Amino acid sequence: MKKIYIILLLVSFVFPNLTKAQYASKVVRKGKQQAYVDSLKRMNYDRVFPFWGAKAYKKGIDIPYPVGFMANYFYVNQGVTIDNFQLGFDNAHDGIVNFPLTPVSDSILSFGDNRNRSYSFNVRPDLWVFPFIDLYGIFGYGHSETSVEVISPLLPDGSFTSVVDQNITTYGFGVLLAGGLGPVWLSLDANMTWNKPELLDKPTIANVVGIRMGKVFKFKNRPQSNFSFWVGAMYLTMQSETVGQVPLQDAIPQEIWDKKDQWVSDYWDKYNAAPQWQQTLADKFFTPIVNAVDERNGESLVAYKMDKQTKAHWNGLIGAQYQLNKSWQFRVEGGVIGDRKSILLSINYRLLGFKKKTN
Repeated sequence: MKKIYIILLLVSFVFPNLTKAQYASKVVRKGKQQAYVDSLKRMNYDRVFPFWGAKAYKKGIDIPYPVGFMANYFYVNQGVTIDNFQLGFDNAHDGIVNFPLTPVSDSILSFGDNRNRSYSFNVRPDLWVFPFIDLYGIFGYGHSETSVEVISPLLPDGSFTSVVDQNITTYGFGVLLAGGLGPVWLSLDANMTWNKPELLDKPTIANVVGIRMGKVFKFKNRPQSNFSFWVGAMYLTMQSETVGQVPLQDAIPQEIWDKKDQWVSDYWDKYNAAPQWQQTLADKFFTPIVNAVDERNGESLVAYKMDKQTKAHWNGLIGAQYQLNKSWQFRVEGGVIGDRKSILLSINYRLLGFKKKTN
């Protein structure tokens, strides 16, 4: 059985999650632990899942209950890069509804320190199909705050930071492969999710792969209870193209609206001092927006299209889990190494599932 586990872990790198499952592991054979192993070997396992579950128990391998329902809270703070930015504008006065998206030259507009802070609550039903393969779905709802530093030689202060807040719905699926290797366990955990912010036209697809290695520490007199600790790494990549629109009142920071007369005046001072080519570009992108700010027309719509990606794809992980019994597990995991910082809190409830039909 160990050889099967190791082979599957090696070939599983071809599969494209964030949360983990309980891992199959051999029980230390001392005292009550020995009695527990003996009971596993004598067990008449009568459940449909996992396939080969009866064989695992006959070998004294303690595997998780196959059906699980996990509730998660997840928070992340990460850098974001923006490329190929396009901008469109509708001043909500002239009846234009299909405003054109036009590429913006880096010479007149660029981006500085951009960050995304998001949190979500999600549920994750899962099923161990085999003792080493877990399939699951992800369904969640959360909130995202993205701050974007806009830099231009024509802006009154040289730059400003725009903050966009929006709710996000998430759905997706994943697969986890796991097994024991000597005194430790190894896992490869991967998912694909569709994340739909309310201000975007289409959901953003995210792919996550997590690699972890850990060890289980068992209680001498409570065979079903244990602590598990692990280290690992996570790789995240997103669908790069983002298309959406936002009201001008949300795109421009409140401090600019509060001092809009001075801000508009400063813009025209810089505009008049700029060379002709910058004025030409400004008339395509900035001037209509500045005029709308001057008119306090916050209902104007700013459309955008960009290639957005996480600043760092990899980050390091550490985590721990307390298993009260085979039905209840509680865990925490932090992304602590790298640009991406995250925290995951989970409660997992598991049950045996369907019985096999008997003739």
